[in-house]
Amino acid sequence: MIERMPEVRTLSPADKLVLVSELWDDLASKPQDIAITAEQISEVDKRLEEYRKNPSLGATWEEVKARILGQRR
Repeated sequence: MIERMPEVRTLSPADKLVLVSELWDDLASKPQDIAITAEQISEVDKRLEEYRKNPSLGATWEEVKARILGQRR
């Protein structure tokens, strides 16, 4: 994207975050427009199968969030 839109380099970090957020929100508002590749489907299927075999290896969102926030302190 930077090559196609070099002006992005001139944005402040805060403005870049706003841009990313706005782009993400726009994409999320139309998920049907986002193509999913066969490789992505295969990866999701593989991970789901691994989880079904051993769900204790997974973590809840609360656990993941706590771990991430704990690293920032």
